[in-house]
Amino acid sequence: MSMNPQQRQFPGPDFPGQPANPSWMGHVQPQNYRPAPGHRGGAVHQVIPEAASTVAARPGAGTLGLVVTGGILAFVSLFLVVPFLLASTGVTGFVIGFVASLIPLAAVLSAVAIIDRWEPEPKRLLLFAFTWGAAVSIAVTLLIQPVFALAAPDTNEAAFRDFMTTVQAPVVEEFAKSLGLLLLLLFARRNFDGPVDGVVFAFTIAGGFAFTENILYFGRAIAESGTGSDLVQIFFLRGVMSPFAHAIFTGTTGLVMGLAARRGHSGAAVFAFFVGLVPAMILHNRWNSMGQDFLAQYVLVQVPIFVLAVVCIVVLRVAERRLTRQRLQEYAAAGWFAPAEVELLATPAGRRQAVRWAASYNRGEQMKEFVKAATRLAFTRQRILSGRDVPAHQHEEAQQLRHLTALRAAVQQ
Repeated sequence: MSMNPQQRQFPGPDFPGQPANPSWMGHVQPQNYRPAPGHRGGAVHQVIPEAASTVAARPGAGTLGLVVTGGILAFVSLFLVVPFLLASTGVTGFVIGFVASLIPLAAVLSAVAIIDRWEPEPKRLLLFAFTWGAAVSIAVTLLIQPVFALAAPDTNEAAFRDFMTTVQAPVVEEFAKSLGLLLLLLFARRNFDGPVDGVVFAFTIAGGFAFTENILYFGRAIAESGTGSDLVQIFFLRGVMSPFAHAIFTGTTGLVMGLAARRGHSGAAVFAFFVGLVPAMILHNRWNSMGQDFLAQYVLVQVPIFVLAVVCIVVLRVAERRLTRQRLQEYAAAGWFAPAEVELLATPAGRRQAVRWAASYNRGEQMKEFVKAATRLAFTRQRILSGRDVPAHQHEEAQQLRHLTALRAAVQQ
């Protein structure tokens, strides 16, 4: 990437003459820049003392508390959600709807796995996100709905139904889903510090919500018609034409919150929660407002929105790879990696090549762990350079550098 001669540079001795912000995702204010810890071939314990690699347990405790609390809330929510579903669908409809809902769910979770492949989020947090969407957000929606029903026009049944579909559903459902994002941001900030993280968590929450909602729609089609004809029609609409609808709605909130988390402090990111709800609610409203000209609006509006979402995700993935290379180059300048290693660790083709090479020596799994550890290190450095919780993240950096050295030795054995 060519450098603008007027672009400001960081004068650090370990990384001289490099551009300050070669990636928009990795934007760093000059006053926050800190050189990477120097290695230069010295013994690791001389560079990173043992005491310096002990990380405080508070971030992990916060994440554990979030997961446990989320599990309890999800369990309690089932006592409201499951009876509601059974009353609406019957046992047969519930079972059939459950099985049919697994298909669009698989599509959403597969997309999450692809988006999250570069820097995977902890499985416990993804589980929290899914259970929040599938149980807690549904329960919150059911509890808030009656309030909106009181405000709905009662002139006729059609006006009431239109209000609940185009106003109540977008507002209440997006708020309920995004509450899970807010909790992740507040209590798992170390893992929610960028737009890709926001999209991954939002898609997972939305996938869980859509899964439960599809059980209701699919099961109700069986209960009301007694045949599979209505189910086929509704499944085609929700499972084939729009499996990613909820994911795109809530994904806009996650994207806005992730951008704020990358660039600002917790207060700015919390403010972004309310800002991000606006496009999510608007998109949800537009989807629910499609009427007799549904097919035309679907082709002319919804399909382009889906394509735009895909393009945005691709752009985010490219920026994520560039950020990884940018930060690993700084560690290379400090002596932790050879320049050629950075290319192997910071490109998809390089990663595949490294794993194949290590696998030929029965070290494929060790190389995969080495790649993951290097990526985590790059993003830890980004958090350090953002100027947020610097001492805690430097402790984490020290631990990761020691772990990375041990993984390198395991690969080279």
